[in-house]
Amino acid sequence: MKDKSLELSLCAGHRDRLRQKFLDGELAKYEVLELVLSYAIPRKDVRPIARMLYHKFGGMFPILCAPIEDLEKIPGLGHNTAIFIKAIQKIMLDGYKSEAEEKPMFHNREQFTNYAKLLLGGRPTEEMHVLYLDKNLHLLKDELHSKGTIDCTVLYDKEIVRNALDMDTKFIALIHNHPIPGLSFSEADVELTKQLINALLNVRIQFYDHFLVSGGIMYSMKDDFLLK
Repeated sequence: MKDKSLELSLCAGHRDRLRQKFLDGELAKYEVLELVLSYAIPRKDVRPIARMLYHKFGGMFPILCAPIEDLEKIPGLGHNTAIFIKAIQKIMLDGYKSEAEEKPMFHNREQFTNYAKLLLGGRPTEEMHVLYLDKNLHLLKDELHSKGTIDCTVLYDKEIVRNALDMDTKFIALIHNHPIPGLSFSEADVELTKQLINALLNVRIQFYDHFLVSGGIMYSMKDDFLLK
């Protein structure tokens, strides 16, 4: 009993030091995660868990985007803590989305990249999202348009045009993911995008860009000169 009390006391002292280091801006990346986990697992040394998460997933974005069932495989990290991590992901996504409704969606490229990674990183199959934007590039809606397989998804241009007209959309952008790391845009991705561009031209809606999240990297069709 005395040993247990000593262990809890040492743990509390360590967490006090973590909190002070956080306030001083001196925490290492894994220590930030350790501090966060300390609130979800209050009576246990979470340093080994934080280090295992970084070793397994390789960084904060992959940790936040990992499926709950993968998080639960980390020794000492239970279902409730996995939900806690996913809740942080949701809070961050909602924050980015709220700002995109008030400011131009792409005014800060790094911020948009983080949004895209949080949205689609770690997904086991391809997802296509449509961003409906007003004349000032403020976000009207981020719509999950379709879910595919591990290496393909679909795009319904008539449905996108109909939705865009209903929302008085002025710009359209696309984001999708490739679950297999290292794969950039496929020929099918480019062809589907060109079909959508032609459909949008008929109703005078501009196409902004098509973005891809793959292996922790965000690609742009416009930047890769894949769109004329």
